[in-house]
Parts: sequence; structure tokens; C-alpha cells
Amino acid sequence: MSATQWILSIVLLAWALLRNLGTREVTRSTFVLPLALVGGAAAFFLVPLPTAGNDLDLVVAFGVVGAVLGLAAAAVTRLHHHQGRLHATAGAGFAALWIVMIGGRVLFAEWATGSGAAAVGSFSRDHAITGADAWTAAFVVMALAMVLARTAVLVVRARRATATVPAAALA
Repeated sequence: MSATQWILSIVLLAWALLRNLGTREVTRSTFVLPLALVGGAAAFFLVPLPTAGNDLDLVVAFGVVGAVLGLAAAAVTRLHHHQGRLHATAGAGFAALWIVMIGGRVLFAEWATGSGAAAVGSFSRDHAITGADAWTAAFVVMALAMVLARTAVLVVRARRATATVPAAALA
């Protein structure tokens, strides 16, 4: 794994944890910023998207895993009202999901570029995965799907929570 990949992994983990752990007021930026970052990351890391062989199948499979992790992250994020404002609280479960996802990606990358290179090469060849770009795209899509799934669920939950609060409670 390159120094750039290490830095990106650490920055992504730090951003996800610092931005979400604890109790935070839900604002427009709660949803807009993650979506903007996902869009930028997709444009930067996924152009061109590897589609030869079974590359796209790998990317889609990792995307599904990311979406499931995102749904789990949403499930461990509590929305509640405090002083007439909507807040989100994320704790240890949220942190654990992000640490497992980023940690798993780092461990795989280190293994795949070290002692596991032959095994990954054989697996890739046997399953028509064309190379490192496909694996990179798959992990990027997994992270993006995780952010998108959590954000989408929280948008729906926030709208429902806001719609069900009596007007007097918001005054």
C-alpha cells in the first residue's frame, strides 16, 4: 500500500469518526457534505471504472457489502430531539463499523501487496478480475456505498422525526 493510500485511509477514518461520533445537531450539512464528498471521490477514483472480465461483478459485490455496512451504521445512529432541534448520536457501534471497514481494507491491501500477492493473483486470474484497479475500485465503491446508504436512511428518518414533532416542541 502506498503512502498516499495510507494517508487517504487514515483521513477517511478520522473524518468519519470526528464528524459523527457523539451527539451532533442535524443540519443540512449533515447530509450535503457526505454526498458532495462521495460525488467528488467517485469522480476522482472511479474514472475510468474497470469493467473488463468480472471486474464489475467485484465492484458491485463490494458495493453491496458497503451498503449493508451503511445500513448497520444508520441502525446504530440514534436520532432524537433536544431543545426543539433534531440531533444524531453515534457511538461505539458506529466507530466499530468504520474501523472494521477501513481496517479490513488496509489489511487486505497490505496482504495483497505482500505475502498474499500470489493468492490474490491466482484468485483474480481464476475469477477474471483484471488487476489492482478492479480491487481498488471495489474498495472505493464499498466506502461510497456505506456513506450513501447511511446518509439516505438518516435523511428519511430525519424527515419522519421532524414531521412527527408537535409545533409547540419546536418553538
